[in-house]
Amino acid sequence: MTTVGRTVAAAGLAVASTAATWVIAHRLPAVRERLSRNNFRDEPVTLIEGPALVVGLTTAAYVDPAVALAAAGAGVFGLIDDVAGSADRRGLKGHLTGLAHGEFTTGALKIVGIGATGVVAAALLDRGRWRLVGTPTAAVLIAASANLMNLFDLRPGRALKVGALADLPLLLRRPEVAVVPLAAGAVLLPADLAGRSMMGDTGANALGAAIAAGWARTTSTPARIAATTAVVALMVASEKVSFSRVIDGQPVLRAIDWWGRPQ
Repeated sequence: MTTVGRTVAAAGLAVASTAATWVIAHRLPAVRERLSRNNFRDEPVTLIEGPALVVGLTTAAYVDPAVALAAAGAGVFGLIDDVAGSADRRGLKGHLTGLAHGEFTTGALKIVGIGATGVVAAALLDRGRWRLVGTPTAAVLIAASANLMNLFDLRPGRALKVGALADLPLLLRRPEVAVVPLAAGAVLLPADLAGRSMMGDTGANALGAAIAAGWARTTSTPARIAATTAVVALMVASEKVSFSRVIDGQPVLRAIDWWGRPQ
């Protein structure tokens, strides 16, 4: 099959599986209740978007099993944190502080689990040939990107827009891989923008991991190092700087952030 054919097929699989999961999950009362939350405005939203996005992203197995594994691993551990997590410990710093005090939270489990699946996915990306620097760097990039994307899931549509902007350039390098997050995200964007749903840790972690794995597949070791440095720098900065405040203070970023939301 040609690249165009594989790209169209991958997009179709992502759209169909995401939409089907969304519809089926909404028909299950126990799922709706378990994944119901209040957003930053204290309005009710559903986290069903997260599992639906994960299912859509894992269809990437059709074109790249490593990308699918990265998404699935991050999504599963994100779901555990969404369903059973406590609000007592928040953020990477909070969970690591808990670990230092002997407290193993679901957030800490998520950090360990996503890190482990990131290592396996990175090894698959390099076809089992462990590159002394390149493979560990790819693993860190996948895990760090999963965490970073979660930091953008604070306003309607924001994380999906960030994901799309990060993923779009990959269309020029691996369109059959890049189209999967774009297609799955497009299905869920209307409800997210309307404030009726959000992806939660489940979807945000999976989206960040999948996009990072796609980029790691196509880049050299120096490029992986540069990307990982940038992602980690943003994570560190988030402990001191509010992304929302920065976005609201820049007219262009604010316009992109507000695009599509009800006024």
